[in-house]
Amino acid sequence: MTGSNPYSFLFGPFVALLVVIGLIFLLRWAFARGGSLVERTPHPGTTDEYGLLVAIASPPTEEDGELLRRLLEDNGIRATLAPTVDGPRLMVFEADELRARRLIAD
Repeated sequence: MTGSNPYSFLFGPFVALLVVIGLIFLLRWAFARGGSLVERTPHPGTTDEYGLLVAIASPPTEEDGELLRRLLEDNGIRATLAPTVDGPRLMVFEADELRARRLIAD
């Protein structure tokens, strides 16, 4: 016995239409500007905007800062080269500050 409902032929297209509408909303949300979960380009801030990190050096160029960062990382100190409004700053956690300053001074 087949379906006795005279509107059962509309069920398939109606479900397909709902799926397409749902996909439209999902794609509009995923590709909307400003609300993306993808990393944005960093903007320079002041040295006190980096939370637990402390600035230990002010390298003249990004290349010099990267060399210092690699030196610290090779010695087991987590470091980052942060763009600030005053130029690049080499930053480490407070617990590593003294050890990092000694390494850079040598």
